Amino acid sequence: MTTQTHSSRRLAPLPYLIFASRWLQLPLYLGLIVAQAIYVVQFLRELWHLIDTTLLGGGGGPGPYSPEVMIMLTVLGLIDVVMISNLLIMVIVGGYETFVSRLRLEGHPDQPEWLSHVNAAVLKVKLATAIIGISSIHLLATFIKASELPDRVIFWQLVLHLTFVVSAVAIALIDRIMSPPARAAAHA
Repeated sequence: MTTQTHSSRRLAPLPYLIFASRWLQLPLYLGLIVAQAIYVVQFLRELWHLIDTTLLGGGGGPGPYSPEVMIMLTVLGLIDVVMISNLLIMVIVGGYETFVSRLRLEGHPDQPEWLSHVNAAVLKVKLATAIIGISSIHLLATFIKASELPDRVIFWQLVLHLTFVVSAVAIALIDRIMSPPARAAAHA
């Protein structure tokens, strides 16, 4: 009796169709790549605006904030774009690798370290922490502009941020509880 290798096994038509349906996600990941390109354009616009207003003396006048505060708010906006872009990369690369097909990057010098042990649980924790970072940037910008904002706006942004923090902690705890001991030791 010969044993079948994993690659020579054939799936019945219905399981094959169900398994092949994962490729329906490909247009979603390609769309996220387009969104990534749009964020690059947005970043370059904001960077040009910062250079123009601070170094070249162009642009829109004093505004309600001091030049230092305007620079800080613009830089926070740039950081926000970068963090959202990082989030997109995690979703595109990690999601494709986890749910569609292997990227076969083993041994590639630019392979992200986290990709070697990515799964749905790890991806959720990474996404949650990235969302907290993005929320923190927005909250900092809100605190800088606090004198102009209604208290309820500040309150709800703080509540939303704390909700993200509690959710991320809960996701990480659930992952730790659900992990076998060997995997939990690897994450420590």
